[in-house]
Amino acid sequence: MSGRRSLGRDFGWLWAAYGVSTFGTRLAFDALPLIAVVVLHAGATEVALLAASGLAVGALVAVPLGAWVEVRPKRPVMVAADLLRCAALLSIPAVFALGTLGLGQLLVVSVVVAAADITFMAASGAYLKSLVPREDLLVANGRFEATMWTATALGPPLGGVAVGVLGPMTTVLADAVSYLLSALGLRAIGGKERQQSSPAAPSGLRMSDLPAGWRHILTHPALRPLFLNTILVNALIMAPAPLLAVLMLGQLGFAPWQYGLAFAVPCLGGLLGSRLSRRLVARHGRRKVLLASGTLRACWPVGLAFIGPGTPGLLLVMAVEFTLITCIGVYNPVLATTRLDQTPPDRTTRTLTAWSITSKTTTAAMTALWGLLAALTGPRIAIALAGVLLLATPLLLPWHERVLQHSAPK
Repeated sequence: MSGRRSLGRDFGWLWAAYGVSTFGTRLAFDALPLIAVVVLHAGATEVALLAASGLAVGALVAVPLGAWVEVRPKRPVMVAADLLRCAALLSIPAVFALGTLGLGQLLVVSVVVAAADITFMAASGAYLKSLVPREDLLVANGRFEATMWTATALGPPLGGVAVGVLGPMTTVLADAVSYLLSALGLRAIGGKERQQSSPAAPSGLRMSDLPAGWRHILTHPALRPLFLNTILVNALIMAPAPLLAVLMLGQLGFAPWQYGLAFAVPCLGGLLGSRLSRRLVARHGRRKVLLASGTLRACWPVGLAFIGPGTPGLLLVMAVEFTLITCIGVYNPVLATTRLDQTPPDRTTRTLTAWSITSKTTTAAMTALWGLLAALTGPRIAIALAGVLLLATPLLLPWHERVLQHSAPK
């Protein structure tokens, strides 16, 4: 079983750092939209624009960072990103204590955290590729995926209870501390980092370096369709999320702990899916698993349009999210492994940065658009439209039989 294979002490520290920061983030599930709704009494359009603006501006800030990070040791970059996110989040309770918290402050924090997230994830992907043998990448990505869904299952309900008992700033503080602990865990990794960039890599940032990640993705026969499908699916899943918060916490009257519980319990499906992914690939092959799980994950979100009040509505959300997250739990580790497999070492950081930037800016644009749509039609109709559009996204998957047999770079 993959869960029993040792990937070494250094991977253990990396995994621990990822686990603690992920748990902190999930404990603070939707903390900024929740603070905007509960503390600042923001409406659907304001919450959607907050989420969209933070993602968009943060992604733009991160554009030059991919090329800059490519030729630098990745672990110090990851530590710096953790410390930056810690400081940004700590500013929220500080300003709240002074009685001057506003949407502007939440926006600034959202931008900083988004840019640091992109930089951290790109650097960590390249670092993982240097740390773990190629044949163990799916095992490692499966462990990260399982950890993420475990944290998501436990974090939101605990965070909801903490918000209800101790106030809305509690989970933000916990998230900040988790990034500090993550930085300490990364510092504990010993040894000299093995560089992945080519010996001829430039030491300075050039404008021609910026589009290298997009160029690699869009000219690669395997990555291009996976990229287009994943970007659109993620955007259509995430864009209605603020509207779902407004619908459940506002119109339908669910308590914050119920809202957290509705998205926590189904995360057991992600844990299940992540543990099945390697076995499914071993039995059916990477291509079939990507196509099947990629198709199935698009089938369920339309059901969120039918949420009602009380226990039946809560159970419906859990059922829809469980099936969706199980499919995502299978798909994500296989996609992450394929992406690393098909990317040369000297382009890994730029490719992952380009992927994240596109994902976040697309999600930002869609979130803003869905916020405006909700203002015109109501949250429920906007959620339904996103679900209907998702049903068409499997057409973008790489259905050509030989696409995923493209030889990986050495």
